[in-house]
Amino acid sequence: MKHNYQRLQILLICLGLAFFDLEVLAQGQTKPVDPTFYSSYSWRNIGPDRGGRSLGSSGSPGRKNEYYFGATGGGLWKTIDGGNEWFPVTDGKISSSSIGAVAVAETNPDVVYIGGGETQLRGSITQGDGVYKTTDGGETWRHLGLKETQAISRIRVHPTNPDIVYVAALGHPYGENEERGVFRSTDGGNNWEKVLYVSDKAGAADLIIDRTNPKVLYASTWQVYRKAWKMWGGGPDSKLWKSEDGGDTWTDLTTNPGMPEGPIGKIGVTVSPADPNRVWAIVEANEGGVFRSDDAGKTWKKVNDERKLRQRAFYYSRIYADPIDKNTVYGLNVDFWKSTDGGETFDVEISVPHGDNHDLWIDPNDPMRMISSNDGGGVVSINGGKTWTEEDYPTSQFYHVMTTSDVPYHVAGAQQDNSTLAMPSEGWNHMLGRGPGHGYHYAVGGGESGWITQSPTDPDVFYAGSQGALLTRYNRMTGQYRDIQVYPRFFSGEPASALPERWQWTFPIMFSPLDPNIMYTTSQHVWKTTDDGQSWEKISPDLTYADPETLGKTGGVITMDMNGPEIYATVFALAPSMHDVNTIWAGSDDGKVHITQDGGQNWTDITPADLPKFSRVSIIDEGKFQPGTLYLAANRYQVDDRQPYVFKTKDYGKTWTKIINGIEDGHFARAIREDLEKPGLLYLATEHGVYVSFNDGAEWQSLQLNLPDTPIRDLVLKNDDVVLGSHGRGFWILDDIRPLREAVEVSSENEVMLFKPANPIRGVYEAAIQYYLPEEAESVTIEIKDAEGNLINSYTGTKGKEGRNNPALKAGLNTFTWDMRYPGATVFEGMIIWSARPQRGPMAPIGEYQVTLKTSDIEKNTSFNLEMDPNLEGVSAIDLQEQFDLAIQIRDKVSEANEAVILIRNIREQANGVKGNAKVKAQIDDILSKMKVIEEDLYQVQNQSGQDPLNFPIKLNNRLASLQRSVESGQAKPTDAAYVVFEELSGELEGHLSKLDEILNGELKKLNEVLPEKISLEKK
Repeated sequence: MKHNYQRLQILLICLGLAFFDLEVLAQGQTKPVDPTFYSSYSWRNIGPDRGGRSLGSSGSPGRKNEYYFGATGGGLWKTIDGGNEWFPVTDGKISSSSIGAVAVAETNPDVVYIGGGETQLRGSITQGDGVYKTTDGGETWRHLGLKETQAISRIRVHPTNPDIVYVAALGHPYGENEERGVFRSTDGGNNWEKVLYVSDKAGAADLIIDRTNPKVLYASTWQVYRKAWKMWGGGPDSKLWKSEDGGDTWTDLTTNPGMPEGPIGKIGVTVSPADPNRVWAIVEANEGGVFRSDDAGKTWKKVNDERKLRQRAFYYSRIYADPIDKNTVYGLNVDFWKSTDGGETFDVEISVPHGDNHDLWIDPNDPMRMISSNDGGGVVSINGGKTWTEEDYPTSQFYHVMTTSDVPYHVAGAQQDNSTLAMPSEGWNHMLGRGPGHGYHYAVGGGESGWITQSPTDPDVFYAGSQGALLTRYNRMTGQYRDIQVYPRFFSGEPASALPERWQWTFPIMFSPLDPNIMYTTSQHVWKTTDDGQSWEKISPDLTYADPETLGKTGGVITMDMNGPEIYATVFALAPSMHDVNTIWAGSDDGKVHITQDGGQNWTDITPADLPKFSRVSIIDEGKFQPGTLYLAANRYQVDDRQPYVFKTKDYGKTWTKIINGIEDGHFARAIREDLEKPGLLYLATEHGVYVSFNDGAEWQSLQLNLPDTPIRDLVLKNDDVVLGSHGRGFWILDDIRPLREAVEVSSENEVMLFKPANPIRGVYEAAIQYYLPEEAESVTIEIKDAEGNLINSYTGTKGKEGRNNPALKAGLNTFTWDMRYPGATVFEGMIIWSARPQRGPMAPIGEYQVTLKTSDIEKNTSFNLEMDPNLEGVSAIDLQEQFDLAIQIRDKVSEANEAVILIRNIREQANGVKGNAKVKAQIDDILSKMKVIEEDLYQVQNQSGQDPLNFPIKLNNRLASLQRSVESGQAKPTDAAYVVFEELSGELEGHLSKLDEILNGELKKLNEVLPEKISLEKK
């Protein structure tokens, strides 16, 4: 095989095809790294606990505290306590992140159907892959087909037969397709028949079953499509339908008396369970509004035409009947409205935790119980909407992710339907001095859709963007805020063709890696500022196709909708060079790639030949090690092409190689990044998770691990971590990927490896010691030593004895975390101490540490440096050494006190078993009595429960242990008072121990001389 490959290589070169990427061919057959090598890794979700968009929710009439809601990028969530706590039930069980429709069977609440995709066609929608079903309340799921529906608006289950189910499918949002309309199954989803179909341009937008007669159904079809540059809804295929035979046949109600004249757009429909003759429809039309029929759809009357119910009809148009009162009906839009007069006036506004309302489920037996979906998630009410549960779950949708220079670093992004947000990489509940139970986070300017960057010279200053060309400068320390947008000509309701500068929903904002005074941003042009946004210079021509077809009006034949997401033909990706200050790479959202090598005076079109027009160049990443290298991730899903487009160039764009081997179909690319230290180690963010390449893109391998299926819009490398910004499940971090940088070498050598740890930071990061075992070991020992080789602690893992303090034995990559502390004080069983943890040893001082790994007859050694927290002010390494030295001395004194208590108790136990005459017994009692006084001076023996020290005075060992806690509170040199108290307590201890020694070496020693069974005086 090797010789054949060499012949092929020679042949290709001879044919003048040396540009062909032979690496792709060579690596295409096998993975360079066995995935089991990194299978022990896991992604860490840091939050934020702030909900994102939900379009579908449902509850159970029989289980009062059980509800579900679908997150548009985060799967299905469930609560069993009425909405106080939510948990995901589809992670790792389905291959779709977007759940737009949810239906619980009324007669069996363990049966739940869910449909994928979004039919409220915003610019950031995620497609689904059909219908799933659980019969055990979400424990397991089965895919039921209808994969190519992509966007399902409703699932309705027969009220008494859970095997009869209907699916309203909108179909492909971005292209024409046949799998649209209403589908029916009579065998629980095993088989489907399409019972309502209009055309390949129109799908079903709404569906409702008459609960009093389940043979009666109402449905609406909507003619609509979306592209990156346009959403266009309405037309002759938009209709309202009725079936009276369970879906076998359908009647068009759209032209019945009272209905508005065409053109017709989106229609929402509901029927009253209290009076099945009463039907409401909210109709998008020039003379549209809320229409009511009191004869089951034969005739209609417009009862309300308020814009508040039909504004942005494409995003809302949902209406719901009260199950008990025929005159009560709810309308969902930006706000949540209620009518009690049959829909004529919607004068009751229901306040919900978040705006933009999309779905409502009402208990058919109790209209006070309901769950609603909005752009912040699912919320539950048990009092008819007066109060609602909170939206504190991690289903937030981010467009990009960035990390700060803080220690620990912060993770930031712009959350759809919310604000920008920055938070510690240690997690949502990492307090940093804040009160318990509150996530520490802050906004950094900008808005819901923007790019964020931190000033390279002032870490408190952030630059952030948002829709409408907003670009802000914000100082988190002072709160100072300034709008520095390039061209503050606000736009809304205008097509892109009318705008002098076209600003995308999210546009790049970034500094030159080589000159911190230069910041760039982009419209269809590249803009540069050197005076912090006071003035801007246009340094490029239009770098897009600017096809007039993509610059027109958007919304539909009835309602226009032009507020930013569809602004097209813009520079969407930018990469100022880290090798040459005058080199800048640019990629457009319509498929162009350019480079300048003279600071913007001249630009060269270097678009890859295999990158079609209308491709969004999402992220470009310049190679960090070889000038002229660029990695490019693009996608075309908004023209109904869901394949990945990933490229690299090594020669400034003269030639390109497509690098998609190993990426699954439908996993279109969002972002690509090269490792910070290892050339050719690449990370790829896709619509369905993350990939890694160990050979410069020749072969991609899944790095999904425990990450749920969710769109990853961006990823960045920070120090030794991979940080993700997902569009549905918040931020995720893969901690300490240093072993991945050596993965190829380890796989080829297949021997025990001990990786050099990243340098921990005292009081911030612990030491993560990673090691590789080619096969499961019988035992593993890790020794931690100081710079001189003195043993600090040793940890051994054996079969059945693994955990945080016992190294793992399994084959592959393992991680042992040293908490950076020396061993704690000696303690004894049942000891109760207040305001101290003597078991916890002193924190190690700044300096070098050695690590030894032992398994079988193999020994490996490495080292790391414990670094100082750069956030500390007025503190030196010498100060921290003094802190450690005093803490060690205190620890040792605590041990002396506790060991004395242990010895006294051991002697007492032995003495109680001594046989002797009355004189001997009296001598023993006298000795024990004297020792008891010492014991009670050392430890409060009356403590029996945790808060007893509030009742019984603490004694010497507690005072010493608490002094150590005081000395180690924060990182600083010990106070003078700490030394004074230490000397006082040490003197007290010495006095007690001297008395004990007198007894041991005097009375007890003499008594031992006459006892047949000696009392041991050894400390245990």
